[in-house]
Amino acid sequence: MNAMTEANLRAAFAGESQAHVKYLAFAEQARRDKLPNIARLFEAAAYAEQVHAINHLRALGGIGSTAENLGEAFGGETFEIEQMYPAYTNVAEAQGEQRALRSMNWALAAEKVHAALYAAAKPQAEARQDIAAQDIWVCTACGFTMEGEPPDVCPVCGAKHDKFRQF
Repeated sequence: MNAMTEANLRAAFAGESQAHVKYLAFAEQARRDKLPNIARLFEAAAYAEQVHAINHLRALGGIGSTAENLGEAFGGETFEIEQMYPAYTNVAEAQGEQRALRSMNWALAAEKVHAALYAAAKPQAEARQDIAAQDIWVCTACGFTMEGEPPDVCPVCGAKHDKFRQF
């Protein structure tokens, strides 16, 4: 692929991905504001942005086998754990940005779990076997992710048990 086209697709993928998440957040706020039809509008647009992002990722050849995808995901999480969040949290701490620091530390804690889960799943995928069925839970306050039964209190942010979403 031509380098400029590839760069444009990568930028478009990033932009569409961000729009997807931003519009979901906007929909959540509209629901809190008791504006359900505006929330649905944002959700529909978020889905469209997701379709665009996935199409761009496919055009980039960014979706491989499940084992390859697990390796890619593990690499991304490892980068965030070892490089990105340590650098970002150092800056936020030096600048006294407590909200940013909290958000980044919560994300870092979740990324460590994600990396471990991906690493454990990869040999199974390579053997063309699925992982054992277990409930996966995510804290809706901080993103902490875990298998099994959620605790009474999130170990990262202290949110109560009812803040965990089951997958």
